[in-house]
Amino acid sequence: MKLYEEQQLSIYNSLSKSKEVFKPIHEGAVGMYVCGPTVYSNVHMGNCRTFLSFDLVFRYLKHLGYKVRYVRNITDAGHLENDGESGDDPILKKARLEQLEPMEVVQKYSVDFHDVMGRFNALPPSIEPTATGHIIEQIDIVTKLIDLGFAYEKNGSVYFDVLKFNETNTYGKLSGRQLEDMISNTRELAAQSEKKNPQDFALWKKAEPQHIMRWPSPWSEGFPGWHLECTAMSTKYLGKQFDIHGGGMDLKFPHHECEIAQAEASNNESPVNYWMHANMLTLNGKKMAKSTGNNILPHELFSGDNNILSKAYSPTVAKFFMYQAHYRSILDFSNDALEASEKGYNRLMDAYRSLDTLPTEGKSSLDISSWRQSCYDAMNDDFNSPILIAQLFEAVKMVNGVKEGVETLSETDLKTLKQTMHAFIFDVMGLLDISSEENKDGSRLDGAVGLLIELRNQARANKDFATSDRIRDELLEVGIQLKDGKDGTTYSLN
Repeated sequence: MKLYEEQQLSIYNSLSKSKEVFKPIHEGAVGMYVCGPTVYSNVHMGNCRTFLSFDLVFRYLKHLGYKVRYVRNITDAGHLENDGESGDDPILKKARLEQLEPMEVVQKYSVDFHDVMGRFNALPPSIEPTATGHIIEQIDIVTKLIDLGFAYEKNGSVYFDVLKFNETNTYGKLSGRQLEDMISNTRELAAQSEKKNPQDFALWKKAEPQHIMRWPSPWSEGFPGWHLECTAMSTKYLGKQFDIHGGGMDLKFPHHECEIAQAEASNNESPVNYWMHANMLTLNGKKMAKSTGNNILPHELFSGDNNILSKAYSPTVAKFFMYQAHYRSILDFSNDALEASEKGYNRLMDAYRSLDTLPTEGKSSLDISSWRQSCYDAMNDDFNSPILIAQLFEAVKMVNGVKEGVETLSETDLKTLKQTMHAFIFDVMGLLDISSEENKDGSRLDGAVGLLIELRNQARANKDFATSDRIRDELLEVGIQLKDGKDGTTYSLN
Protein backbone atom coordinates (compact mmCIF):
# COMPACT_ATOMS: atom_id res chain seq x y z
CA MET A 1 0.00 0.00 0.00
CA LYS A 2 1.36 3.41 -1.02
CA LEU A 3 1.41 6.16 1.59
CA TYR A 4 -0.74 8.42 -0.62
CA GLU A 5 -3.56 5.87 -0.25
CA GLU A 6 -3.70 6.41 3.53
CA GLN A 7 -2.84 10.13 3.65
CA GLN A 8 -5.16 12.87 2.35
CA LEU A 9 -3.17 15.80 0.94
CA SER A 10 -4.80 19.23 0.53
CA ILE A 11 -3.25 22.01 -1.58
CA TYR A 12 -4.09 25.72 -1.60
CA ASN A 13 -5.12 26.41 -5.19
CA SER A 14 -4.42 30.02 -6.25
CA LEU A 15 -7.09 29.65 -8.95
CA SER A 16 -9.97 28.78 -6.58
CA LYS A 17 -8.34 30.69 -3.70
CA SER A 18 -9.06 27.79 -1.36
CA LYS A 19 -7.57 24.53 -0.12
CA GLU A 20 -8.61 21.52 -2.17
CA VAL A 21 -8.08 17.80 -1.67
CA PHE A 22 -5.37 16.74 -4.12
CA LYS A 23 -6.56 14.29 -6.77
CA PRO A 24 -4.04 13.71 -9.56
CA ILE A 25 -5.27 13.26 -13.13
CA HIS A 26 -3.61 9.84 -13.35
CA GLU A 27 -3.70 7.67 -10.23
CA GLY A 28 -0.30 7.32 -8.58
CA ALA A 29 1.38 9.85 -10.91
CA VAL A 30 1.88 13.62 -10.67
CA GLY A 31 2.88 16.11 -13.36
CA MET A 32 4.38 19.31 -11.94
CA TYR A 33 5.79 22.35 -13.77
CA VAL A 34 7.68 25.17 -12.03
CA CYS A 35 8.90 28.37 -13.69
CA GLY A 36 12.70 28.30 -13.51
CA PRO A 37 15.31 31.07 -13.50
CA THR A 38 16.13 33.65 -16.16
CA VAL A 39 19.86 33.04 -16.33
CA TYR A 40 21.46 36.48 -16.65
CA SER A 41 22.82 36.92 -13.10
CA ASN A 42 23.59 34.98 -9.93
CA VAL A 43 20.51 33.38 -8.42
CA HIS A 44 19.40 35.40 -5.35
CA MET A 45 17.95 34.21 -2.07
CA GLY A 46 14.37 35.12 -3.03
CA ASN A 47 14.63 32.82 -6.08
CA CYS A 48 16.17 30.14 -3.87
CA ARG A 49 13.22 30.27 -1.52
CA THR A 50 10.79 29.60 -4.39
CA PHE A 51 12.81 26.67 -5.73
CA LEU A 52 13.31 25.21 -2.24
CA SER A 53 9.56 25.49 -1.58
CA PHE A 54 8.91 23.33 -4.64
CA ASP A 55 11.77 20.99 -3.73
CA LEU A 56 9.80 20.32 -0.53
CA VAL A 57 6.63 19.68 -2.58
CA PHE A 58 8.53 17.37 -4.98
CA ARG A 59 10.15 15.44 -2.12
CA TYR A 60 6.91 15.00 -0.18
CA LEU A 61 4.99 13.78 -3.22
CA LYS A 62 7.77 11.24 -3.88
CA HIS A 63 7.77 10.26 -0.20
CA LEU A 64 4.03 9.55 -0.42
CA GLY A 65 4.80 7.12 -3.23
CA TYR A 66 3.73 9.15 -6.27
CA LYS A 67 5.67 8.85 -9.49
CA VAL A 68 6.44 12.53 -10.15
CA ARG A 69 7.50 14.12 -13.41
CA TYR A 70 8.89 17.50 -12.32
CA VAL A 71 9.62 19.93 -15.16
CA ARG A 72 11.46 23.20 -14.41
CA ASN A 73 12.55 25.37 -17.31
CA ILE A 74 15.55 27.61 -17.95
CA THR A 75 14.64 30.97 -19.52
CA ASP A 76 17.54 31.71 -21.86
CA ALA A 77 15.73 33.91 -24.42
CA GLY A 78 12.75 36.20 -24.82
CA HIS A 79 12.34 37.55 -21.30
CA LEU A 80 12.30 41.32 -21.81
CA GLU A 81 12.10 43.91 -19.06
CA ASN A 82 8.71 45.38 -18.10
CA ASP A 83 6.97 42.02 -17.60
CA GLY A 84 8.49 40.49 -20.70
CA GLU A 85 6.85 42.96 -23.10
CA SER A 86 9.39 45.70 -23.85
CA GLY A 87 12.84 47.01 -23.03
CA ASP A 88 16.12 45.12 -23.19
CA ASP A 89 16.61 41.39 -22.96
CA PRO A 90 18.57 41.07 -19.66
CA ILE A 91 20.76 38.30 -21.14
CA LEU A 92 21.79 40.53 -24.07
CA LYS A 93 22.33 43.44 -21.69
CA LYS A 94 24.67 41.34 -19.52
CA ALA A 95 26.43 39.97 -22.64
CA ARG A 96 27.24 43.53 -23.78
CA LEU A 97 28.32 44.52 -20.28
CA GLU A 98 30.65 41.54 -19.80
CA GLN A 99 31.68 41.37 -23.49
CA LEU A 100 30.47 37.80 -23.82
CA GLU A 101 28.33 35.84 -26.24
CA PRO A 102 24.73 35.58 -24.90
CA MET A 103 25.12 31.80 -24.56
CA GLU A 104 28.26 32.33 -22.46
CA VAL A 105 26.13 34.40 -20.08
CA VAL A 106 23.46 31.66 -20.08
CA GLN A 107 26.05 28.95 -19.37
CA LYS A 108 27.81 30.93 -16.64
CA TYR A 109 24.64 31.62 -14.66
CA SER A 110 23.04 28.22 -15.33
CA VAL A 111 26.14 26.65 -13.75
CA ASP A 112 25.83 29.07 -10.78
CA PHE A 113 22.15 28.17 -10.36
CA HIS A 114 22.83 24.43 -10.39
CA ASP A 115 25.76 24.84 -8.00
CA VAL A 116 23.65 26.79 -5.49
CA MET A 117 20.73 24.34 -5.72
CA GLY A 118 23.21 21.48 -5.21
CA ARG A 119 24.61 23.11 -2.08
CA PHE A 120 21.05 23.42 -0.73
CA ASN A 121 20.67 19.68 -1.48
CA ALA A 122 17.69 20.35 -3.76
CA LEU A 123 16.77 17.45 -6.02
CA PRO A 124 17.20 18.15 -9.74
CA PRO A 125 13.96 18.20 -11.77
CA SER A 126 13.01 15.24 -13.97
CA ILE A 127 13.33 17.45 -17.08
CA GLU A 128 14.99 20.88 -17.37
CA PRO A 129 14.13 22.27 -20.83
CA THR A 130 15.35 25.60 -22.21
CA ALA A 131 13.44 28.25 -24.13
CA THR A 132 16.00 28.22 -26.99
CA GLY A 133 15.63 24.45 -27.30
CA HIS A 134 11.89 24.76 -27.99
CA ILE A 135 11.58 27.52 -30.60
CA ILE A 136 9.78 25.21 -33.09
CA GLU A 137 7.12 24.26 -30.50
CA GLN A 138 6.58 27.93 -29.69
CA ILE A 139 6.19 28.88 -33.37
CA ASP A 140 3.66 26.05 -33.75
CA ILE A 141 1.51 27.44 -30.90
CA VAL A 142 1.63 30.98 -32.39
CA THR A 143 0.56 29.62 -35.79
CA LYS A 144 -2.34 27.74 -34.19
CA LEU A 145 -3.47 30.83 -32.22
CA ILE A 146 -3.47 32.94 -35.40
CA ASP A 147 -5.48 30.27 -37.25
CA LEU A 148 -8.02 30.15 -34.40
CA GLY A 149 -8.40 33.95 -34.43
CA PHE A 150 -6.84 34.55 -30.99
CA ALA A 151 -3.67 36.25 -32.29
CA TYR A 152 -2.72 38.79 -34.98
CA GLU A 153 0.48 39.86 -36.73
CA LYS A 154 1.63 43.49 -36.90
CA ASN A 155 4.90 44.65 -38.47
CA GLY A 156 6.49 41.21 -38.04
CA SER A 157 5.44 40.79 -34.40
CA VAL A 158 2.51 38.65 -33.22
CA TYR A 159 0.24 39.51 -30.29
CA PHE A 160 -2.40 37.61 -28.33
CA ASP A 161 -5.84 39.22 -28.65
CA VAL A 162 -7.03 39.42 -25.04
CA LEU A 163 -10.43 41.00 -25.87
CA LYS A 164 -11.18 38.25 -28.39
CA PHE A 165 -10.20 35.60 -25.82
CA ASN A 166 -12.38 37.25 -23.18
CA GLU A 167 -15.50 36.89 -25.36
CA THR A 168 -15.65 33.16 -24.52
CA ASN A 169 -13.21 32.87 -21.57
CA THR A 170 -12.13 34.87 -18.52
CA TYR A 171 -8.80 36.72 -18.67
CA GLY A 172 -7.73 37.64 -15.12
CA LYS A 173 -9.30 34.73 -13.22
CA LEU A 174 -6.02 33.67 -11.57
CA SER A 175 -4.99 37.12 -10.33
CA GLY A 176 -8.56 38.28 -9.69
CA ARG A 177 -8.15 41.28 -12.01
CA GLN A 178 -11.08 42.55 -14.07
CA LEU A 179 -10.33 43.19 -17.72
CA GLU A 180 -12.62 46.26 -17.72
CA ASP A 181 -10.53 47.82 -14.93
CA MET A 182 -7.29 47.04 -16.77
CA ILE A 183 -8.65 48.67 -19.95
CA SER A 184 -9.82 51.86 -18.18
CA ASN A 185 -6.44 52.21 -16.44
CA THR A 186 -4.39 51.93 -19.65
CA ARG A 187 -6.62 53.29 -22.42
CA GLU A 188 -4.61 56.51 -22.91
CA LEU A 189 -1.45 54.51 -23.78
CA ALA A 190 -3.08 52.54 -26.62
CA ALA A 191 -1.94 54.90 -29.39
CA GLN A 192 1.71 54.44 -28.45
CA SER A 193 1.72 50.74 -29.36
CA GLU A 194 1.28 48.50 -32.41
CA LYS A 195 -1.04 46.33 -30.33
CA LYS A 196 -4.81 46.54 -30.79
CA ASN A 197 -5.17 46.90 -27.03
CA PRO A 198 -2.58 47.56 -24.28
CA GLN A 199 -3.55 44.29 -22.55
CA ASP A 200 -2.52 42.22 -25.57
CA PHE A 201 0.79 40.47 -25.01
CA ALA A 202 3.61 39.44 -27.32
CA LEU A 203 3.74 35.90 -28.68
CA TRP A 204 6.54 36.69 -31.15
CA LYS A 205 8.69 39.82 -31.39
CA LYS A 206 10.44 41.02 -34.53
CA ALA A 207 14.11 41.48 -33.65
CA GLU A 208 15.65 44.95 -33.85
CA PRO A 209 18.89 45.11 -35.92
CA GLN A 210 21.02 45.07 -32.73
CA HIS A 211 19.23 42.05 -31.23
CA ILE A 212 21.70 39.13 -31.41
CA MET A 213 19.42 36.22 -30.43
CA ARG A 214 16.99 35.69 -33.32
CA TRP A 215 15.30 32.85 -35.16
CA PRO A 216 13.45 32.61 -38.51
CA SER A 217 9.65 32.41 -38.36
CA PRO A 218 6.72 32.88 -40.78
CA TRP A 219 6.38 36.49 -39.55
CA SER A 220 9.95 37.79 -39.13
CA GLU A 221 13.38 37.02 -37.84
CA GLY A 222 12.77 37.39 -34.14
CA PHE A 223 12.27 35.68 -30.82
CA PRO A 224 9.36 34.26 -28.79
CA GLY A 225 7.49 36.14 -26.10
CA TRP A 226 8.38 35.26 -22.52
CA HIS A 227 4.99 33.78 -21.59
CA LEU A 228 4.95 31.43 -24.55
CA GLU A 229 7.89 29.21 -23.53
CA CYS A 230 6.21 27.86 -20.39
CA THR A 231 3.04 26.92 -22.28
CA ALA A 232 5.11 25.15 -24.96
CA MET A 233 7.33 23.23 -22.55
CA SER A 234 4.76 22.35 -19.89
CA THR A 235 2.27 20.94 -22.41
CA LYS A 236 5.00 19.13 -24.39
CA TYR A 237 6.26 17.19 -21.37
CA LEU A 238 3.15 17.01 -19.16
CA GLY A 239 0.25 17.06 -21.63
CA LYS A 240 -2.49 19.59 -22.40
CA GLN A 241 -3.73 19.25 -18.83
CA PHE A 242 -1.53 18.50 -15.83
CA ASP A 243 -1.67 18.54 -12.05
CA ILE A 244 0.47 21.31 -10.52
CA HIS A 245 2.00 24.54 -11.82
CA GLY A 246 4.20 26.49 -9.41
CA GLY A 247 6.24 29.67 -9.27
CA GLY A 248 6.86 32.83 -7.31
CA MET A 249 3.97 35.09 -6.28
CA ASP A 250 5.35 37.79 -8.60
CA LEU A 251 4.63 35.56 -11.63
CA LYS A 252 0.88 35.29 -10.98
CA PHE A 253 0.26 38.34 -13.18
CA PRO A 254 0.93 38.69 -16.01
CA HIS A 255 3.04 35.56 -16.64
CA HIS A 256 0.76 32.81 -15.33
CA GLU A 257 -2.38 34.65 -16.41
CA CYS A 258 -1.01 34.75 -19.97
CA GLU A 259 -0.07 31.05 -19.79
CA ILE A 260 -3.66 30.16 -18.92
CA ALA A 261 -5.01 32.29 -21.77
CA GLN A 262 -2.61 30.82 -24.36
CA ALA A 263 -3.30 27.24 -23.30
CA GLU A 264 -7.10 27.64 -23.08
CA ALA A 265 -7.23 29.40 -26.46
CA SER A 266 -5.09 26.79 -28.24
CA ASN A 267 -6.36 23.61 -26.52
CA ASN A 268 -9.86 24.64 -25.40
CA GLU A 269 -9.31 23.38 -21.84
CA SER A 270 -7.86 24.65 -18.58
CA PRO A 271 -4.19 23.57 -18.53
CA VAL A 272 -3.58 23.17 -14.78
CA ASN A 273 -5.63 21.77 -11.89
CA TYR A 274 -3.64 23.27 -8.98
CA TRP A 275 -1.78 26.60 -9.20
CA MET A 276 0.73 27.14 -6.36
CA HIS A 277 2.61 30.35 -5.55
CA ALA A 278 5.51 30.83 -3.12
CA ASN A 279 5.79 34.16 -1.33
CA MET A 280 8.75 36.50 -1.20
CA LEU A 281 11.73 36.89 1.08
CA THR A 282 12.51 40.21 2.79
CA LEU A 283 15.80 41.20 4.39
CA ASN A 284 15.76 42.99 7.76
CA GLY A 285 12.11 43.94 7.19
CA LYS A 286 12.63 45.46 3.73
CA LYS A 287 12.22 44.16 0.20
CA MET A 288 15.39 42.60 -1.20
CA ALA A 289 16.82 44.80 -3.97
CA LYS A 290 20.25 45.03 -5.56
CA SER A 291 19.75 48.76 -6.22
CA THR A 292 19.45 49.61 -2.50
CA GLY A 293 22.13 47.18 -1.33
CA ASN A 294 19.51 45.36 0.77
CA ASN A 295 20.39 42.08 -0.88
CA ILE A 296 22.43 38.97 -0.19
CA LEU A 297 23.54 36.25 -2.59
CA PRO A 298 23.82 32.59 -1.55
CA HIS A 299 27.63 32.47 -1.79
CA GLU A 300 27.83 35.59 0.40
CA LEU A 301 25.64 33.84 2.97
CA PHE A 302 27.68 30.61 2.89
CA SER A 303 31.08 32.38 3.08
CA GLY A 304 30.13 35.16 5.51
CA ASP A 305 31.54 37.68 3.01
CA ASN A 306 28.84 40.32 3.44
CA ASN A 307 28.06 43.41 5.52
CA ILE A 308 24.63 42.21 6.65
CA LEU A 309 25.17 39.06 8.73
CA SER A 310 27.62 38.57 11.59
CA LYS A 311 28.96 35.23 10.31
CA ALA A 312 28.64 32.53 7.68
CA TYR A 313 25.69 30.13 7.71
CA SER A 314 25.62 26.71 6.07
CA PRO A 315 23.16 26.00 3.24
CA THR A 316 21.37 23.44 5.43
CA VAL A 317 20.81 25.97 8.24
CA ALA A 318 19.52 28.53 5.70
CA LYS A 319 17.16 25.92 4.22
CA PHE A 320 15.94 24.90 7.69
CA PHE A 321 15.31 28.59 8.44
CA MET A 322 13.25 29.01 5.25
CA TYR A 323 11.09 25.99 6.10
CA GLN A 324 10.22 27.57 9.45
CA ALA A 325 7.76 29.75 7.55
CA HIS A 326 4.94 28.46 5.34
CA TYR A 327 5.74 28.80 1.64
CA ARG A 328 2.76 31.17 1.14
CA SER A 329 3.95 33.55 3.91
CA ILE A 330 6.40 36.41 3.57
CA LEU A 331 9.64 35.47 5.35
CA ASP A 332 12.08 37.99 6.79
CA PHE A 333 15.75 37.11 6.56
CA SER A 334 17.82 38.50 9.45
CA ASN A 335 20.90 37.65 11.47
CA ASP A 336 18.91 36.99 14.67
CA ALA A 337 16.49 34.66 12.84
CA LEU A 338 19.32 32.69 11.21
CA GLU A 339 21.17 32.41 14.51
CA ALA A 340 18.03 31.07 16.22
CA SER A 341 17.55 28.59 13.36
CA GLU A 342 21.13 27.38 13.66
CA LYS A 343 20.60 26.68 17.37
CA GLY A 344 17.31 24.92 16.62
CA TYR A 345 18.89 22.84 13.85
CA ASN A 346 21.72 21.76 16.20
CA ARG A 347 19.18 20.77 18.90
CA LEU A 348 17.22 18.72 16.39
CA MET A 349 20.30 16.96 15.03
CA ASP A 350 21.70 16.27 18.51
CA ALA A 351 18.42 14.55 19.41
CA TYR A 352 18.40 12.55 16.15
CA ARG A 353 22.02 11.44 16.60
CA SER A 354 21.28 10.26 20.15
CA LEU A 355 18.46 7.89 19.07
CA ASP A 356 20.88 4.94 18.73
CA THR A 357 21.88 5.22 22.38
CA LEU A 358 18.37 5.52 23.87
CA PRO A 359 17.40 2.78 26.33
CA THR A 360 14.26 0.75 25.54
CA GLU A 361 11.74 -0.96 27.80
CA GLY A 362 8.85 -3.36 27.29
CA LYS A 363 6.24 -0.60 27.19
CA SER A 364 6.15 3.03 25.99
CA SER A 365 4.85 5.93 28.01
CA LEU A 366 4.76 7.97 24.77
CA ASP A 367 2.18 7.78 21.94
CA ILE A 368 4.58 7.57 19.00
CA SER A 369 1.88 6.51 16.52
CA SER A 370 -0.18 9.68 17.08
CA TRP A 371 2.97 11.83 16.91
CA ARG A 372 3.94 10.20 13.58
CA GLN A 373 0.51 10.98 12.11
CA SER A 374 0.77 14.58 13.33
CA CYS A 375 3.88 14.97 11.13
CA TYR A 376 1.89 13.75 8.13
CA ASP A 377 -1.07 15.95 9.09
CA ALA A 378 1.22 18.99 8.94
CA MET A 379 2.51 18.21 5.46
CA ASN A 380 -0.94 17.11 4.26
CA ASP A 381 -2.19 20.60 5.15
CA ASP A 382 -0.74 22.40 2.11
CA PHE A 383 2.87 21.38 2.91
CA ASN A 384 2.89 23.15 6.29
CA SER A 385 6.60 22.89 7.07
CA PRO A 386 6.56 25.14 10.20
CA ILE A 387 4.01 22.83 11.84
CA LEU A 388 6.09 19.83 10.77
CA ILE A 389 9.17 21.39 12.39
CA ALA A 390 7.16 22.07 15.57
CA GLN A 391 6.26 18.35 15.63
CA LEU A 392 9.91 17.40 15.17
CA PHE A 393 10.74 19.51 18.22
CA GLU A 394 8.05 17.58 20.10
CA ALA A 395 10.17 14.53 19.22
CA VAL A 396 13.24 16.32 20.65
CA LYS A 397 11.33 16.74 23.94
CA MET A 398 10.39 13.04 23.89
CA VAL A 399 14.02 12.01 23.28
CA ASN A 400 15.20 14.21 26.14
CA GLY A 401 12.48 12.75 28.39
CA VAL A 402 13.72 9.23 27.67
CA LYS A 403 17.33 10.29 28.29
CA GLU A 404 16.34 11.77 31.65
CA GLY A 405 14.39 8.64 32.60
CA VAL A 406 11.00 10.35 32.89
CA GLU A 407 9.65 8.68 29.70
CA THR A 408 9.97 5.14 28.33
CA LEU A 409 10.09 3.74 24.77
CA SER A 410 9.56 0.22 23.54
CA GLU A 411 11.90 -1.13 20.89
CA THR A 412 9.13 -0.99 18.25
CA ASP A 413 8.27 2.64 19.08
CA LEU A 414 11.93 3.65 19.05
CA LYS A 415 12.24 2.16 15.56
CA THR A 416 9.12 4.11 14.41
CA LEU A 417 10.47 7.31 15.99
CA LYS A 418 13.81 6.94 14.23
CA GLN A 419 12.28 6.06 10.84
CA THR A 420 9.85 8.98 11.01
CA MET A 421 12.47 11.53 12.09
CA HIS A 422 14.80 10.31 9.36
CA ALA A 423 12.05 10.47 6.72
CA PHE A 424 11.01 14.04 7.49
CA ILE A 425 14.45 15.52 8.24
CA PHE A 426 16.39 13.97 5.35
CA ASP A 427 13.91 12.70 2.74
CA VAL A 428 11.17 15.34 2.90
CA MET A 429 13.02 18.51 3.96
CA GLY A 430 16.27 17.38 2.37
CA LEU A 431 18.44 18.63 5.23
CA LEU A 432 22.01 17.40 5.58
CA ASP A 433 23.68 16.28 8.80
CA ILE A 434 26.46 18.77 9.41
CA SER A 435 28.54 16.22 11.27
CA SER A 436 30.14 16.79 14.62
CA GLU A 437 33.51 16.42 12.88
CA GLU A 438 32.75 19.41 10.66
CA ASN A 439 31.72 21.37 13.71
CA LYS A 440 34.99 20.42 15.40
CA ASP A 441 36.92 21.56 12.33
CA GLY A 442 35.06 24.88 12.45
CA SER A 443 35.96 25.32 16.11
CA ARG A 444 39.61 24.56 15.37
CA LEU A 445 39.61 27.10 12.52
CA ASP A 446 37.95 29.72 14.77
CA GLY A 447 40.65 29.11 17.38
CA ALA A 448 43.57 29.30 14.93
CA VAL A 449 42.31 32.43 13.15
CA GLY A 450 41.40 33.99 16.51
CA LEU A 451 45.01 33.54 17.67
CA LEU A 452 46.33 35.19 14.47
CA ILE A 453 43.87 38.09 14.89
CA GLU A 454 45.16 38.55 18.46
CA LEU A 455 48.80 38.55 17.23
CA ARG A 456 47.88 41.05 14.52
CA ASN A 457 46.17 43.32 17.05
CA GLN A 458 49.31 43.24 19.22
CA ALA A 459 51.46 44.09 16.19
CA ARG A 460 49.22 47.04 15.33
CA ALA A 461 49.30 48.25 18.93
CA ASN A 462 53.12 48.14 18.75
CA LYS A 463 52.99 49.99 15.38
CA ASP A 464 54.54 46.92 13.72
CA PHE A 465 52.46 47.37 10.57
CA ALA A 466 54.68 45.12 8.47
CA THR A 467 53.77 42.09 10.64
CA SER A 468 50.14 43.19 10.84
CA ASP A 469 49.85 43.46 7.05
CA ARG A 470 51.69 40.18 6.51
CA ILE A 471 49.20 38.27 8.72
CA ARG A 472 46.25 39.82 6.83
CA ASP A 473 47.76 39.26 3.34
CA GLU A 474 48.91 35.68 3.94
CA LEU A 475 45.52 34.70 5.38
CA LEU A 476 43.90 36.22 2.28
CA GLU A 477 46.14 34.10 0.05
CA VAL A 478 44.70 30.92 1.60
CA GLY A 479 41.12 32.19 1.28
CA ILE A 480 40.56 33.76 4.72
CA GLN A 481 39.59 37.43 4.63
CA LEU A 482 39.87 39.59 7.76
CA LYS A 483 37.32 42.35 8.20
CA ASP A 484 37.99 45.19 10.66
CA GLY A 485 34.87 46.73 12.15
CA LYS A 486 33.83 48.85 15.11
CA ASP A 487 33.24 45.69 17.16
CA GLY A 488 36.64 44.21 16.36
CA THR A 489 38.00 41.94 13.62
CA THR A 490 36.04 39.08 12.09
CA TYR A 491 36.86 36.72 9.24
CA SER A 492 35.13 35.08 6.31
CA LEU A 493 36.08 32.26 3.91
CA ASN A 494 36.40 33.26 0.23
